[in-house]
Amino acid sequence: MEKIIVLASHNKGKLREFQEILKPFGYTVKSVKDFGHTEEPVEDGKTYAENAYIKAKYYFDALKMPVIADDSGIEIEALGEHYPGIYSARFADQIKDNPSDGYEKVNAYILEKLKGNPNRRASYHCAICLIEKDGKVSSFDGVCEGQIASEKNGTHGFGYDPIFKADEGGLYFGIVSEDEKNRISHRGKALEKLVAYLKEKEGN
Repeated sequence: MEKIIVLASHNKGKLREFQEILKPFGYTVKSVKDFGHTEEPVEDGKTYAENAYIKAKYYFDALKMPVIADDSGIEIEALGEHYPGIYSARFADQIKDNPSDGYEKVNAYILEKLKGNPNRRASYHCAICLIEKDGKVSSFDGVCEGQIASEKNGTHGFGYDPIFKADEGGLYFGIVSEDEKNRISHRGKALEKLVAYLKEKEGN
């Protein structure tokens, strides 16, 4: 029997990451768009976990199917403590000319902002919320420590990836393969915990 989990997101890059990671375990990840949902809830939580739950609960109530939602962000020390953090998407939208634009202008803005600053420390954070068919709620988190590169590197990934260099392996997220990124990324680590939970639940 096909195991379907709905991803509470309209982000194609994020959907691809979840599909790549969960596919080997027999899960088919579908977007809320596959079920005709284009609206989004108001994310007014104070933490990544709270925002992930808000999104998961919103679509669970609408679809009555297992749902996973994540909230993630990048925290750049030189821009302020835990900033932009949970406001990463909104921070980017303020810099873009149009909300549908990519992150080219956003990443250029950050590189210029940090020009000459020796403090390049940054970290990616992710919280995943799973709501199962019976309504049970579980949370999983992951962190990837690293730094903002001195220049854009590659075009892989999405969002802030082209300017992020992970401490682990010294890998640039804009260059590495999906498999390499998923192994060390914040989302990959949170998903690893999710997968471990699902495997234990099913007795695998």
